[in-house]
Amino acid sequence: MNPQKDSYNLIITGVGGQGNVLSSQLIGQAFVHKGYFTTIGETYGASQRGGSVMSHIRISLKKQLSPLIPRGKADVIAALEPVEALRVLTHYGNPETVAIVNTRPIYPVDVIAGNEEYPELAEIKKSLETLSRKVYYVPATDRAMEMGSAILGNMIMIGALLELKLLPLRIEEFRHTLSKNFNDKRLETNLKALEEGSKIIQA
Repeated sequence: MNPQKDSYNLIITGVGGQGNVLSSQLIGQAFVHKGYFTTIGETYGASQRGGSVMSHIRISLKKQLSPLIPRGKADVIAALEPVEALRVLTHYGNPETVAIVNTRPIYPVDVIAGNEEYPELAEIKKSLETLSRKVYYVPATDRAMEMGSAILGNMIMIGALLELKLLPLRIEEFRHTLSKNFNDKRLETNLKALEEGSKIIQA
């Protein structure tokens, strides 16, 4: 994290049903609470579950920024699906962009039907590493399923993102945001998932 930097551009990307939009809203709330000007822009592919979903989160200490990040200007990309990581990095990344990528693919309908092929993960990784400064791979869905629910993958990814200290938001501050949005068992479960993401990066 560059302490001299005034603004940050974060993209959270994935497919419908992965909790992408909730993740962006919670992160946005946390930055607003810290006093940042915060703008969130959502873009959607196919409207049904499984379509592409991308959230642009822009924060600044000085001014309100436009909702969508200009092409090539993302500082950080957090991807809940590998091919979505590559698609977004191709358009919004630059040689200094850092990517955090969930390693579990979600196959589109055309791939399941046999009309298209899903790239090998090794090929995806090679391309991601060519297009960015650094890529961190997080088995978020696998760990979430071990915890009992694949949807917790989004919170594991946030835990990993915050542990990397790429943004001016501490994991302790985000815990406070969770406590304002969730109660009882749901809060406990999400806090555990957040901690799991942090541990993955520490390992």
